Amino acid sequence: MHIDRLELFHVAMPLLYPWKTAYGEDAAIHSVLCRIDSGSVSAWGESTPLAAPCYSPEWAGGIFHTALHWLGPALLDNDILSGSALQEKLSHIKGNPFAKALFDNAWWALQSVITSTPLHELLGGSRRQVSVGADFGIMDSLDDLLACIQTAVDDKFPRIKLKYRPGWDLNMLRAVRSAFPTQVFHIDCNSGYRLSDIDHLKQLDSFELAMIEQPLNHDDLLDHATLQSQLDTPICLDESISSVQMARQAIQLKSCKYINIKPGRVGGLTNAVMIHDHCKLAGVPCWVGGMLESSIGGAACTALATLDNFTYPADIFPTTRYYHQDLSDPPISLQSNDNGVPCIAVPQQLPVPNERMLRECLVQSAVVTK
Repeated sequence: MHIDRLELFHVAMPLLYPWKTAYGEDAAIHSVLCRIDSGSVSAWGESTPLAAPCYSPEWAGGIFHTALHWLGPALLDNDILSGSALQEKLSHIKGNPFAKALFDNAWWALQSVITSTPLHELLGGSRRQVSVGADFGIMDSLDDLLACIQTAVDDKFPRIKLKYRPGWDLNMLRAVRSAFPTQVFHIDCNSGYRLSDIDHLKQLDSFELAMIEQPLNHDDLLDHATLQSQLDTPICLDESISSVQMARQAIQLKSCKYINIKPGRVGGLTNAVMIHDHCKLAGVPCWVGGMLESSIGGAACTALATLDNFTYPADIFPTTRYYHQDLSDPPISLQSNDNGVPCIAVPQQLPVPNERMLRECLVQSAVVTK
């Protein structure tokens, strides 16, 4: 396809309540949207690195600038025939996976529209529904957390993820496990610990967790390999997997037993599929993570999660869980499978921004020029 026009929108989507993790707190989710045009056809992509460079070295204001001044001009007025070709066109810029994902995700959405092929089929998926889990951040009290978990258990969520950081750690897990002895839980440390905390982390084996997500540094593989060799509980890598190469090396080093794949964090859907395929060959199961995107980003995550090596319930959240109203239409909504387990249906039509919400949430916008 020929890339005729690229327009960027940096938005801040207010949350119903702050999202608290080991790396900080967000009252609004900062995201960047891209409208991509080829002839008379247009589509949208999204990348959500958050407001500050705390989850990763990238942040929404930064990727807006990088996309506008460096990446976008490299694509504009060019024929881009595949996701791999797009990645090659942007390869002269080092790193910046969230910024690259903005255009990669938009390209796949446009390809879906141009070819009248559902996005999940283009990526190689076949499922019609994607099983999802429930996630809970750091809360004001254990009573609040336990009440939320009870609701998730009643709603038959197949697994529950808990944010975990110093001060909200073993005492929290003891209370949770005491109240829910058989529920599937895993914890997400968001790089909040170091290998020197190994005595603390070894205690986690007693809680029979499905996995410990990203316990150590955001860019580490070696210390995770050391830690995994001394734990029975599987480690899952998230922030550390920022590229296909990092995934391959993590598998070689035995740094983890699961990999969380987020399209934004790895440079887009093109790389996400490659990582999935590499993990499948190596026998390492995957699952799709989320960044509290609008339904544009959620649709991309859902399409990705239909691939067959995504065997653990995904982090794809219904709009009503975090927002008064989605930035995009239609919103993300839950349904149940035949066993009553919460699922997200694979969208048959890709979402587009709600114009009123886009105006209300807009931080800055620009058209890419050469």
